[in-house]
Amino acid sequence: MSESEHIYDVIVVGSGGAGFATALGAADAGLEVLLLEGTDRWGGSTAMSGGGLWLPDNPLMRRDGVADSREEALAYLEATVGDQGPATSRARKEAFVDGVADLVDTARRHGVVFTRAPDYPDYYPERTGGKIGRAVEVDPVDTRAAGPWWPTLRTPAAMPVKTDDVWLLQRAWSTPAGFVRGAEVVRRVALSTLRGRRLAGIGAGLAVSLLRAVVGRLKVPLWLESPLESLVVENGRVVGVRTVREGRSVEVRARRGVMLAAGGFDHNTAWRRKYHGIDGDPSGNPGDLGGPIELAHEAGAALDLMDDAWWGASIAAAPGHEPAFIVGERALPYSIMVDARGERFANEAESYVDLGHHMLEHDRGGAFWLIGDARHARRYLRTFALDPRKNKAMADAGILVKASDLAGLAHRIDVDPDRLRATVDRFNGFARAGIDADFHRGDSAYDRYYGDPTVRPNPCLGPLEKGPFTAFRVVVGDLGTKGGVLTDADARALREDGSVIEGLYAAGNTSASVMGRTYPGPGSTIGPAAVFGVRGARHMAAG
Repeated sequence: MSESEHIYDVIVVGSGGAGFATALGAADAGLEVLLLEGTDRWGGSTAMSGGGLWLPDNPLMRRDGVADSREEALAYLEATVGDQGPATSRARKEAFVDGVADLVDTARRHGVVFTRAPDYPDYYPERTGGKIGRAVEVDPVDTRAAGPWWPTLRTPAAMPVKTDDVWLLQRAWSTPAGFVRGAEVVRRVALSTLRGRRLAGIGAGLAVSLLRAVVGRLKVPLWLESPLESLVVENGRVVGVRTVREGRSVEVRARRGVMLAAGGFDHNTAWRRKYHGIDGDPSGNPGDLGGPIELAHEAGAALDLMDDAWWGASIAAAPGHEPAFIVGERALPYSIMVDARGERFANEAESYVDLGHHMLEHDRGGAFWLIGDARHARRYLRTFALDPRKNKAMADAGILVKASDLAGLAHRIDVDPDRLRATVDRFNGFARAGIDADFHRGDSAYDRYYGDPTVRPNPCLGPLEKGPFTAFRVVVGDLGTKGGVLTDADARALREDGSVIEGLYAAGNTSASVMGRTYPGPGSTIGPAAVFGVRGARHMAAG
């Protein structure tokens, strides 16, 4: 094929949620689309994620008669995100909310089967406009739908689980509801196996569903191992890209536009040090190195929120393993998080972005520990401690520490025993009273979502009394970076003066997030990524 034959209406760089959504919207409008993936695996961080999309006032809520509205969604965004600069402008917030229905309806039209996570709260449900049940995900999908693409999915983990399974599964052997949900998942696995199916849910299921719609039904070509080398710019307009095709550098022209949707820079250690002041312990796509952001910047695009990320707490990585991002385990009773002095510093059950910010503000680069008593280990499914080989590696590296009593544990994690004892005694008093007077753990419906309802009076508080005691070393982790190309309401790249770079678009973690410095609800990464992907596609189609 000669270079002159590489001409499409839309070129999409990246094969995660934002990239697939852009391709979906553009192909739905009748445009010729090419998807480029720089690595040898498709799906991006979306495939590695929980697979939820936070979509306020979505069509599934209206179908189910769940109250929500444009006004309430925008009020909630103002109450949580606020004004963090142009990335979080009112126009972009409105564009996000107004684009939800188009994303959902278009995806469903092309075979994506969405369902609601009806029990999952917004992360600040008590604030103005807060709700429960705005998150959307896919029903587990048969991975055979991916055909020959399945082996090259970024994370080939075929587990037929949904978001609302996870919070119950972690207490599968400690509460009746957890046991019932565990049995349901086992039944789901057994039935799918008997029927010759291989179901995948959460992130893998979402990625397969989008691939089936975009590559399968709409016949959009996907090139793997085709990294973006440069943007082709003529008279100030982006008219194509240089990429790699079968090991050869080629130029691909775009009649309508180029969408950069290739993730952030979470695995670029030099940039992490420059913008975040830490090396980083990311849990996202290892292909996220920031190259497209850099190329957009060289083409004149403004950057914003480069100092922020989708922060959280992670169990430190043992040699040969990855860090384990922790969510629900932090909210369960009979556990606390402490700093290097053996003191609590935040509400352990709060939104992971908030906890990550608090860790950075409290002691950037310092040591933190998740400490639990015997009941925390015995009653709850801790996803980060299921693999015996990994547990041994963590123990050998000093990341997992056990002791029969608190004094022994304190010595082993190099914390003053009297101070740790005082911290635990104070916390135990709060647990018995049901009120965390220091950090309000368990006050929010979001905290309680991950708690244990059989523990009273507060499902997130349980005293640490029974040995042996366990400590896991915790580091500041993240699900990806938040900073990138500044865009407008239609995902068009902007210069510092606010003017548009014609032909250049960005969405997902390649762009500066409309969510600013917070995380309003479950799926606040993929939801806006997909919405702005479709919005960018619609703008290109209209042009």
